[in-house]
Parts: sequence; C-alpha cells; structure tokens
Amino acid sequence: MGDYEVIIFTGNVSNASTFNKIYIKLFGTDGESERTHLWSCVPSFYRGAVSHFIVSCRKSLGHLALIELEKENQTLVPNMAWYPAKVDVTSPEGGKYSFPVYRWITNSKPHYFREGAGLCQFSNAICFLYYNPFPLHLSYFVFVYFICFAFIFFSSWDKQGISHLKADSVLSLPYDIRFSLTKTVEMVYIGEDAFFGYQFLNGTNPILIQRCTQLPNNLSVTDETVFPDGQHNLAEEMEKGNIFLCDYKILDEVESNTINGNKQFLMAPLVLLWKNNADQLMPVAIQLKQKPTKDNPIFYPSDSEYDWLLAKTFVRSANFNLYELNAHLLRTHLLAEVFAVSLLRNLPMVHPLYKLLIPHTRYTLNINFLARMLLISKGGTFAKFTSSGGEGALTILRRSLTSLTYSSLCIPDDIEERGLKDVPNFYYRDDGLQLWEIINRFYYHFSTLAFYYKTDAEVQEDTELQNWIKEIFQYGFLSQETTGEFSTMDEMVKFVTMVIFTCSAQHSAVNSGQYDFGGWMPNSPTTMELPPPKEKGTTTEKTILDTFPSVNTTVHAMSTVWLLSKQSSDSIFLGNYPEKHFTERFPLLKIKEFQEELKKLSADIKARNSRLALPYTYMDPEVVENSVSI
Repeated sequence: MGDYEVIIFTGNVSNASTFNKIYIKLFGTDGESERTHLWSCVPSFYRGAVSHFIVSCRKSLGHLALIELEKENQTLVPNMAWYPAKVDVTSPEGGKYSFPVYRWITNSKPHYFREGAGLCQFSNAICFLYYNPFPLHLSYFVFVYFICFAFIFFSSWDKQGISHLKADSVLSLPYDIRFSLTKTVEMVYIGEDAFFGYQFLNGTNPILIQRCTQLPNNLSVTDETVFPDGQHNLAEEMEKGNIFLCDYKILDEVESNTINGNKQFLMAPLVLLWKNNADQLMPVAIQLKQKPTKDNPIFYPSDSEYDWLLAKTFVRSANFNLYELNAHLLRTHLLAEVFAVSLLRNLPMVHPLYKLLIPHTRYTLNINFLARMLLISKGGTFAKFTSSGGEGALTILRRSLTSLTYSSLCIPDDIEERGLKDVPNFYYRDDGLQLWEIINRFYYHFSTLAFYYKTDAEVQEDTELQNWIKEIFQYGFLSQETTGEFSTMDEMVKFVTMVIFTCSAQHSAVNSGQYDFGGWMPNSPTTMELPPPKEKGTTTEKTILDTFPSVNTTVHAMSTVWLLSKQSSDSIFLGNYPEKHFTERFPLLKIKEFQEELKKLSADIKARNSRLALPYTYMDPEVVENSVSI
C-alpha cells in the first residue's frame, strides 16, 4: 500500500477556474493507479490555486512516466474549461515527479501528460516507441497523444503545398492556441484606443494636440503607471518626440448647462498620448479635471474596462464642446465674418483684393445670422443638447478668444509651434500644408497680387488695404496682436493666404466630419448626465449608460450635426469663380493654373485615400467650399 501526494497547480490566467469534477490516473513502469476523484471540501481548481491530494495505490507504481487528467461535466454544474498549469507528484519512496500541462481541458475525455524529465520529446516519438523503455500501455498513450496533437495543426494543405491551419472561425481553433481573454480585450482596446488617438490628428479637432517635451505640473504620472511593462520610460520617449498632450484647460470650471431640469457635467481633461512602434497614437493617461486631488484619479489603459472607457468618453464629450465653440465657431465662422464685414466696409469692388476675396465670403453673413438665432441663442439648439450651452458657451468663447493668435491660424506656423512636423498619419497636416502652399503661390509666386503691387511702398500707401487689416485686428483679434498693418508684400500675401485658407480648407476640416465622428453618440457625447467617478473600480456598464445624454438630447444633437455636415446643392468649391470679377488676361491665366494645381492635389489625395482603411477627405479640393456657407 502506498500513498502518492499529488499537487495540482491551476494556471493564473483569465477563466482558468472550473467547478467540474477532476479525476487523475498515475502510470508508472510497474503499473497504474485507479482513476481517482480529486475531491476537496473547498473549491480546488480555481484560478491560481495550489491544491493537495492523496492518490492511494495497492503497490508501488515504480518510476512515474505519465498521468491522465479528466474533467467530468456534470448536469447541475456549468461546463467550464479548466487550465491546469502543472501537476507535481511525490511517491511513497520519496521520488519527485513534475508533469507540465499548460493546456486547456474543455471536454470530458482523458488527457495524457508526460513527466517533464522524460528523455524523449514528442518530435522523437518514433524513436521513443522503437526503444520502448516503458510498458506497451504507456507507449500507446504517448503515441495517441502525439498523433492527435499533430492532426490538429497539420490537417490542411493548400494547392501550392503550403501548410495552413484548417479552421472555419476563431471559435473552431483549439482552445490552447486561441487568444486569452486578456489578449482579446487588449486587441479590442488597442483598436479603440488607436482610433481615439487618431481623432486628435484627423478628426474634427486637429488643432489641440501638441508634442509634449515636459510633463505639466498638474499631471503626476510615472514611468510605472504609464508604461507598466517596464519597456519604456517617459524621459526617453519625450526626448524621442513620442509623447503628446491634449489639454482642455479652457473648459476648467466652466458653468455647465441644465437640460430637462438636470444639471449636466463638463470636464477639462488632460490626455497624455504615446506614439508606439506601429506609429499609432495611443492614450496612456487621462486626468479628467485640471486640479490633481484625491477624488480626481488618473486613469490608465491598465484600469478596468469600464473605468478606462468612461474616462475616454468624458474626453470625447469635452472635445465636442471645445471644438464646436473654439475650432469651429470662433476660428472659422466668426473670424470669416470679421474678414467679410471689413472687406465690404473698406474695399471697393474694383480693388484687386476685393476681387480675390469676395468669393470667400459667400453666404457667410447669412449662415452666421442663422447660427446666432437658432443655434447659439439663449433658447437655441446648442443650449438644448450640450453641456456647455448657455453661460458656459460664452465663457468658452471669451477664453478661446484670449488664446487666439495669428500664427495659430497659419497652418505652417501652427504645425511648427505644436511640434507636429514629423508625426505619421497626420493627413490634416499633409493636405492642409499643400493647400496652403498652392493658395500662397497663387497670390504671390504666381504674382496675382504682384500684378497690382510692385513694391512694399505701394502696399504701405494703400489706405483702403490698411483700413481692411486694421479693422480685422481691432474687431477680430481685439487688438491683442502687435500690429494691425501691412509693411511688406510678404506680410500681405501671408495674411490673405490665411484668410482664404480659414474660410475654405480650415472650415471644411472642422465642419465636414461632424456627422462622421459624432453621428454615433458614444464617440462624441454632447453632454454627460453624471459626474465622473471619484475613485477607480466603481464604474459599471450601467454607470456608463446612465452618464450618456438622454434620447431626446441625442436626437437634437444628431439632427444638428447631420445638417451642419450636409453639403448644399449649390456649393461652390475652391478654385471656382462663377462671378467674373477679374477682366485682365494675366489674373485669368493664373486662375487656370491655380485650378490645375488643385486638380492635381485632389488626384493625389484620392490616390492616397485608396490605400487607407479610413480615408481622409475633408481637405480634398473637390469637397472644400470657397467660403463658410454652412
């Protein structure tokens, strides 16, 4: 009579536990044990468990070579896959044996595992059978195990003779070669997080993100929290230019709206992003309020699924409210209105700048009047479905205006200042810079303006031109910039390029994708109906659903962004001039050259987009309107 001490190690991986009955059988050179139920009064086969059992035998089994594990499915207990890591056995004689398993057991069939110190590997199974140091019954079990294992992986060959796995779906793959739950979730998260980061470059608000060379004082993150795998550190990644920041400080402590009698919530997040080796921009830390406090936790991708998802959702809601009022309303609509009013007040119709700019003012004053009356008025649509509606919107506009600079409206300067010249997959930048250069060449290098102005002195002496720029700086920039006059041709051409770019390409970039990115509400909630969690681990699926805006709020938002994204049937696109303000041969020739350059850029953008999973179309000249008309 001999007792064998058996220790079962259940793997510490997701869903490794089982409550089904587990049986074991020991095989040695001198015999085999009976099939033994490994029973315990406590759950023994849960994730990470180390469980001890005794298997009694009538006689010694000799040198142990093989074990049989079997999971019995029961009527009243759900069938649960089990992931044993290894089995250790100590014989009555004191011999110690270890049986590596590391396999999923999903059915009720016997599964056989060899002792880890065995001399023969499965790849030498024929050699093992030939020399046959064990009894015949042991050789049979090992041979059957090897054949089954090989059959799973090499059962299908294509016509070219290249082997491949035969599987109808992921679920038909053997359990042991499937992604773990963690890997599956990571794959989903990586896809979600990559798209989350992508939108800072090519979504409706591409003007916020900037390269981070030094962490802000109000964001306390460490290498361990941002890079838990230990393979990177913040200092090195910042030096490489791989760390980026999106700071919504303009929204800090803005008074939030009340909708349907319920107070809404608007955060002012800090978002830290990292460019990984696949050139994806991945969020690595999110702080939802500006002031670091105990009830303002920093969220990381390693947090629970719902914590991380809710943090990103609050960011997307903040992004909607900021870009609509800053990037969209202020920096295109309202500025375009200032450009247009000053043009109509100061430049006569025969002035060359009037002829150049009047197509870029089409419908702008009309659409802005409607926006004031229907969208951003006290009882307007914006007040009905956004967390910043009402007094909060005015606060955001005032703060945005104080942060408005001339250089931030000139895309070459803006990209340089934000440190984004070499960020990959930044199509807003790529297309925008090319459009800027084409517009700039049209008005300067092609000498359209030089046709009328021969020297810097002529620019300085044009009182109508100087009055135009003076009013723009007075009413558009509130005289915050250092100058409100033109001293040189270069200054004038650059400013005119900015005006046309703002009214056409920039407006298209921040307007045309509103429904694309906001039509599915969870990606761009216009408001949030619950505050963010004060501590981690408290968010559930229900929490997220309750935080989303109500159905009637969402309906208002969807209909509005759909309308704002819709192209008019009488749109006039960049480079087209139905009204013939120019009569001289030279400028007419330059307009044709301008149109040819735009046509070529459009073809290049389409060629690039054909290779992209998600095409970026908003700055294709074929869809860029001449003016802010919607």
